[in-house]
Amino acid sequence: MIRRSRAALAGLAGGAIAVGVAEFVSAVTDSTSPLSAVGAVVIDVAPSWAREFAIDTFGTGDKLFLQVMTLLVMGIAAALFGVRGRQRRASLIAGFVVFAVLGVMAVADRPGRLSGSVVAIVLGLGIGARVALSLIPRLLPGGVTEIPGESRAPLEGDRRQFLGTAGAVGIAAVMGALATGMRRRRDDVAVEQSTVQLPEPAQVDELPPIPDSAEIHPTAPFVTPAADFYRIDTALSLPRTNLDDWRLRVGGMVETPLELSYLDLLEMPQVEKVITLCCVSNEVGGRYVGNAVWRGVPLAEVLALSGVSSGAEQVFSTSLDGWTCGFPVEAALDGRDALIALAMNDELLPLEHGFPARLVVPGLYGYVSATKWLESIELTTWDREGYWLPRGWARLAPVKTQSRIDVPRPGAEITAGPQAIAGVAWAQHRGIDRVEVSVDGGEWREARLGTDVSVDAWRQWVVEWDATPGDHEIRVRATDGDGETQTEERTPVAPDGATGWHTIRVTVV
Repeated sequence: MIRRSRAALAGLAGGAIAVGVAEFVSAVTDSTSPLSAVGAVVIDVAPSWAREFAIDTFGTGDKLFLQVMTLLVMGIAAALFGVRGRQRRASLIAGFVVFAVLGVMAVADRPGRLSGSVVAIVLGLGIGARVALSLIPRLLPGGVTEIPGESRAPLEGDRRQFLGTAGAVGIAAVMGALATGMRRRRDDVAVEQSTVQLPEPAQVDELPPIPDSAEIHPTAPFVTPAADFYRIDTALSLPRTNLDDWRLRVGGMVETPLELSYLDLLEMPQVEKVITLCCVSNEVGGRYVGNAVWRGVPLAEVLALSGVSSGAEQVFSTSLDGWTCGFPVEAALDGRDALIALAMNDELLPLEHGFPARLVVPGLYGYVSATKWLESIELTTWDREGYWLPRGWARLAPVKTQSRIDVPRPGAEITAGPQAIAGVAWAQHRGIDRVEVSVDGGEWREARLGTDVSVDAWRQWVVEWDATPGDHEIRVRATDGDGETQTEERTPVAPDGATGWHTIRVTVV
């Protein structure tokens, strides 16, 4: 019998070619990436604990981790197809056919050009199966491999198969790299964005001066640059759209359904607001929080154009990639600065943060409100459920009061003498009134607060500390504008956000 390892390598080579060809053809035809579509299905069906593990362990690299794991599982399956194919070649072909069916089912559930993706999958898996079959040598009586030419030695067969496998994997890698390059060039919408002129915001005079980061401590700016702003979403490939074709649909329980073009939104009065966003997956002291200057159209004004019907309970929004979420109608109409944002930090929205438009709703976690790549807004009852609700997360998601120590870093070794303990605190839509710090369980010392730009933006804070040699524990707590002090009780992020005091340990030498 042909050695299992040789058959497994043949199946693996065929699988690599299949993925490389499918990704390349889908990129050429500007269709949905089959690999991304399969990864999206994995995200959809994965249990909440698995997604949280990926986010906690790999942070914003969770998508790369998922893609690597998807490729690993596919590679193992392809190797098994090869092992089966050493006895019955029909088994290998059947395995690749199953791959094709599953791939088509995955892309059919995603937005994009289905026909191009189907062609890519069928072509890729067809070529991949043919490559695998060609690398599984035929047998002669006695188990000797048939090799063209005079020699029929198994060693020669091993060499030929090794070269064939290496060549197939190399070709697949090149095709995958070319596909990635094409997609990245298309994702770069700089040329398209450069034709758009942002209007001056109608309420620019209401925007308070942005504090200098040195006002408290120079380690972290008050405004988070777009490149450093956290990104947590389910999109493995960034949704793209043609601005000429893009429309924001407003419908459902409204008096007058609307379709607004990008130009329509640009021509409406713009406002500019400083708003902190944070992810419900942010652990106590975590980094999934950022503060930016958002420019756009007040959501309440758009809803006023449509007229909200009585009985409407939630604002239900959908992304270009099909992701959904919903939040109470009251949060759009109670006077808070809920925006259809078109710009971030004086620049058009970067693609990874929602271009051409996204929702920004102060005081609510993003999983119920912060729809990027916005496609539609519907007024509905609570019968509709957004993406995360069936997966165990809470329907109502007000942001909890939190504070974080940024300086010194956890586990840092610092010198004795005067030291700054500094960080940020946030309680969007309520504001921060007080921050306190305790060292080694001692009395709570009130911190000096930075400029209060708005109730929707975080506040920087600092405490001067005369550090003495030894190991020390530092903890922080904040009190919001309603007079509520954050609780010491530690709770996990699920189902509606973590609680607890951020606590770090440092060594003074």
